[in-house]
Amino acid sequence: MMLAPLPRAAANRRLAWIVALAAAGSFAFAFALVPLYSTFCDLTGLNGATGIAAPAAMKEAAARWVTVEFTSTVMPGLPWRFEPVQRRVRVHPGEPVTAFYRATNLAPRAIDGQAVMSVMPETAATHLKKAECFCFERQALRSGETRDMPLIFFLTPDLPEDVNTVTLSYAFFPLGSGTH
Repeated sequence: MMLAPLPRAAANRRLAWIVALAAAGSFAFAFALVPLYSTFCDLTGLNGATGIAAPAAMKEAAARWVTVEFTSTVMPGLPWRFEPVQRRVRVHPGEPVTAFYRATNLAPRAIDGQAVMSVMPETAATHLKKAECFCFERQALRSGETRDMPLIFFLTPDLPEDVNTVTLSYAFFPLGSGTH
């Protein structure tokens, strides 16, 4: 059995409704994407997002001290001086910490760089949560410019007991042609 074709005006109205519903659905999906992504990050720890620790774990962690050491490396091709402002801090797991790294562009031109972090020991990496980090985006420094770049982080209260020292090491790499 074959269906009779719709008159052109009815077909156009039907198509307009389908397009309007698709546009509304796309808008609703885009609107819901941000809270869905935030929830996903909270559940998985992606991008340094974490859930809230249990009060008992926080109390135990407040009595414990962990030393966090900061190191830095500038990769070949990037004429910058880059170093931690403070070499080490003592922290309680669960408490936010603000530290700074200082970068200076030694080149006669503006250069962009990107930092990559590593954590030692490896078992501590999943327990380090960054709220803010200069490594999240490229850094552009003008010739001779010096900038203090913040790092806000905490160690989760469930950091293994045998981890007493955590080393955060940042390596800065040149980006693209190195100029802008």
